[in-house]
Amino acid sequence: MNAPTVAVLIVAAGFAIGDWISRAVPQRPWARRLEYVCKPATLALLVVAALTLDPESGSMRAWFVVALVCSLAGDIFLMLPSDRFVEGLGAFLLGHVAYVVGFVALGIEVVPAAIAAVAVMIIVGPVGVRIVRGARSHDARLTIPVTAYITVISAMIVAAGGSARPLAIVGAVSFAFSDSLIGWTRFVRPAGFASVTIMVTYHLGQALLLLSLV
Repeated sequence: MNAPTVAVLIVAAGFAIGDWISRAVPQRPWARRLEYVCKPATLALLVVAALTLDPESGSMRAWFVVALVCSLAGDIFLMLPSDRFVEGLGAFLLGHVAYVVGFVALGIEVVPAAIAAVAVMIIVGPVGVRIVRGARSHDARLTIPVTAYITVISAMIVAAGGSARPLAIVGAVSFAFSDSLIGWTRFVRPAGFASVTIMVTYHLGQALLLLSLV
């Protein structure tokens, strides 16, 4: 990895930590302002890092950049004062699709992908069912979008598994855990620790997916 990419990633890590702090102390008057700066800055810098590194596959990098830009849009939607959950969901859904296409562009190995698919059905399946039921109880109009989202993020985990790249697999799982925790706390049961955990696993997942390009 080249020096400019490392420098950008270090700065991105600083902004990510700032965002985690804003989530840890939401009652502070400056927490929301800190989030408004650090949350989008982290993803914007990951986009820059993706553009400056030396990837194994240029086409895979292009799709990952699209995924990061979509994630940046999703971050902005979800941190706005008004509830833009559906818009944020749509932006992240497109981001996961872009990640899947990026892995396909690299090439998918059948056996690792099959193993990942079985793991998804065993682990993600039951959690997804609970979240969809909760979303339907919350607002029946969310049933299809939430189901589609869970399907696409499951496909992303399978595609990452099919890449047989450890960083991609851990990154995809971490990203999926973050998203699942959002769905669980919103539609099933709130959790006091969730806010910080969501952002830590989200940023970790995005960074590891990015590093899997090298």
